[in-house]
Amino acid sequence: MEETLKTKQCFKPGTMIYPLPAVLVGCGANPEDYNLITVAWTGILSSEPPMCYVSIRPERHSYELIKKYGEFTINLSTASLAKATDWCGVKSGRDFDKFKECKLSPLPGIKVKAPVLAQSPLTMECKVRQCLPLGSHHAFIADIVNVLADKKYLDKESGKFDLAKSNLLVYAHGFYFETGDYIDHFGFSVRKKGSRKSR
Repeated sequence: MEETLKTKQCFKPGTMIYPLPAVLVGCGANPEDYNLITVAWTGILSSEPPMCYVSIRPERHSYELIKKYGEFTINLSTASLAKATDWCGVKSGRDFDKFKECKLSPLPGIKVKAPVLAQSPLTMECKVRQCLPLGSHHAFIADIVNVLADKKYLDKESGKFDLAKSNLLVYAHGFYFETGDYIDHFGFSVRKKGSRKSR
């Protein structure tokens, strides 16, 4: 322990897993109650079936909407959406029409009634399986029932979706960052020598 303390500083237990995606969660079931909330406590829970979660404080307006309708969308954010992403995290949908205030465009979902953010490069449509009370936040565990990708990030020749070109926004310990330089693809550490590096 003494050797560890020479190079490491102890802090009280806290939420220090970073970076995290800064996403805009769409909720509501009709244009009159459409809302967006900025969430960093989010992630994937399962590949098969595809499942995710968002953790939200019960006092937030969006919590009520997701609890009521059992649906939401996760809209990935980008550097160009940084100001809107921050604003939607500090203002309440009880007081503002966030789409209007931030000049954002809601689109109707395909498999959910919650709004899709037109400006997002990728949206996941989600249906709630369970709301898990955890403490300060409650986790909405959901099935991903559809994924919508912006066609401008599709390669015209291969048809592959290049999300990296969207300059995704991430959150780390109170600050926003734009995703950086490409290093390599998953599995590169065991790639055979001489094989082509691709993206």
